[in-house]
Amino acid sequence: MIQALNVTKKFENMLAVDNVSATIKNGNVFGLIGTNGAGKSTFLRMISGILKPDSGSIKINDKDVFDNPEVKSKFFYISDEQFFFSNSTPQDMKNYYKTIYKNFDVDRYKKLMGSFNLDEKRKIKTFSKGMKKQVSVICGICAKTDYLFCDETFDGLDPVVRQAVKSLFAQDIEERNLTPVIASHNLREIEDICDNIGLLHRGGMLLSKDLDELKLDIHKVQIVFKEGIPKDIYNNLDIMKTESRGSLNVLTIKGNMEYINGYLASLNPIFFEMLPLSLEEIFIAETEGIGYDIKSLII
Repeated sequence: MIQALNVTKKFENMLAVDNVSATIKNGNVFGLIGTNGAGKSTFLRMISGILKPDSGSIKINDKDVFDNPEVKSKFFYISDEQFFFSNSTPQDMKNYYKTIYKNFDVDRYKKLMGSFNLDEKRKIKTFSKGMKKQVSVICGICAKTDYLFCDETFDGLDPVVRQAVKSLFAQDIEERNLTPVIASHNLREIEDICDNIGLLHRGGMLLSKDLDELKLDIHKVQIVFKEGIPKDIYNNLDIMKTESRGSLNVLTIKGNMEYINGYLASLNPIFFEMLPLSLEEIFIAETEGIGYDIKSLII
């Protein structure tokens, strides 16, 4: 388990990460979202032990990460801009990682390089951005670490490859309890794979919740009343948002689904139905509820 407690990091006068706390459970996929400059990469570099927090603590399995080779052997970090040795090939990088990660799976590496149609003897500097990320992902998966830290890993991958990478993650989560931490500015890219989501904005954590809890707690209802919205409805339901399209009202409501259904049915509306909410709609509703308008911050 990864535990970050009141972590803060400054670069001269710029506050990159501001008093962030987060708990990442083993075997779950944690999605870290936010715009460019929100602090995602800085946070990932701190949990990777590359940067030391100015204050607060970061522990993996109750052990400090920074300057701790034993803990660092438990994770693989894929940066947004991958680093490869000068003039190296994927084969060179494989041989290097074998010296660091004792369980590196060479057979699987060869199989995945073939599946992704990548030449392990070709100079990496001649690869496209997407191909370089594929090499990083393959090395990360084959390192067989407990944790995989990914910074904008899906950015630059075509849809087919993106789904293939997600399938690899899912396979290792199921087979060996891998814990991926995925930072992205694009919520839609990661909503189908994450168990928990943390939303960073201006260095601070606005929201960190389990997705299943979020989805069970917020509902969208389309409803038509005989004579407009009853005034008492606001006293009996936690209505986060109301939209009207002629006689049709669209309500975003927080609370127990059975209670909401029963109460609305008791009002004898002409028509009403529950609609599924996208993860983007859930986050917008949650953050508006705590005083932030983030429609322009998440894609």
